Amino acid sequence: MTIIALEEHYSTPAVREANADHPLVHNPLAREGVVQPPADVPAARGFSGVGPQLVERLFELGEQRLASMDAAGIDVQVLSHTAPGPEALEASAAVRLATEANDVVAEVIAARPDRFAGFAALPTPDPGAAAKELERAVNSLGFVGTMVNGHVDGRYLDDQFFWPIFEAAESLEVPVYLHPTWPPKVVVDALYSGFSPMVNGALAAGAWGWHVDTGLHVLRLILGGVFDRFPRLQLIIGHMGEALPSMLWRADWMLNRVSGLDRPVREYFAQNIHITTSGFFDHASFAAAVHALGTDRILFSVDYPYSSNDEARAFLDGLPVSAQHKEKIAHGNAERLLKLGDRAQVR
Repeated sequence: MTIIALEEHYSTPAVREANADHPLVHNPLAREGVVQPPADVPAARGFSGVGPQLVERLFELGEQRLASMDAAGIDVQVLSHTAPGPEALEASAAVRLATEANDVVAEVIAARPDRFAGFAALPTPDPGAAAKELERAVNSLGFVGTMVNGHVDGRYLDDQFFWPIFEAAESLEVPVYLHPTWPPKVVVDALYSGFSPMVNGALAAGAWGWHVDTGLHVLRLILGGVFDRFPRLQLIIGHMGEALPSMLWRADWMLNRVSGLDRPVREYFAQNIHITTSGFFDHASFAAAVHALGTDRILFSVDYPYSSNDEARAFLDGLPVSAQHKEKIAHGNAERLLKLGDRAQVR
């Protein structure tokens, strides 16, 4: 079975250095919480955790990454810049460093087009430049979409200031992958404080904060009219839907009464939104996703190097669905959405 993984991260030293003061770089969870691989799992197989080991794997785009993919039987990674990315920088620096990062990934893809594809990093603080960079990345570099790491200094993408990005994505017929980032400082100070630095960091990030922040971001895009203005736009969200599948019935029931939207909230999920399995290897979460969206809009992801390729593959193999549905999740939906054609070959 061909396997395509959609949310597979990298970083460049230049972007990481430019973001040296960002909470995701200097918080204790990332700086000190090094997770060692289990004794029976060789390091090359991709168990990463956080800390220095993680940074090394984010920078590495060659043999170690391929060895980890091979060990788990993953055919293709779609590479995307992790958070914090260019989105967190001043506009001119974001433009320069997004371009450089995309050029780095383009070289990796050119060397192994059978194993890698790319989501463009964008300088979202400058939406006009971001739209131009997305066009360059798709038309000149062969990228299959873009990943945007959340809000821009507390400003969410339902703000029409950012809509040139959506206009470009719809015109180019490529998806936008909306990925979490650190919640706005006022939210962190109000909700994710009062415990140890390690607990605060986990609560604000992967344990809770950035998932529900991204779920709220998606609802803001719907309520702000993004998909009414760009009805062919396709959005991808990770982590089994960022808590939205289990809340969709309630959000649909409540918001349809007051929003004045063109369509019921549920229809936007059915027509404009896809989700991936990244970092959520849990059958209850998967069942909620299937109930909310069906298997045509669920795509396999690992969240490498934050999650293990081996664990993600074992989860995929054990999904309680038919072989036909598993094929769609593993590669068919990605091939259709990203127009990958015969890029991924059964090896």
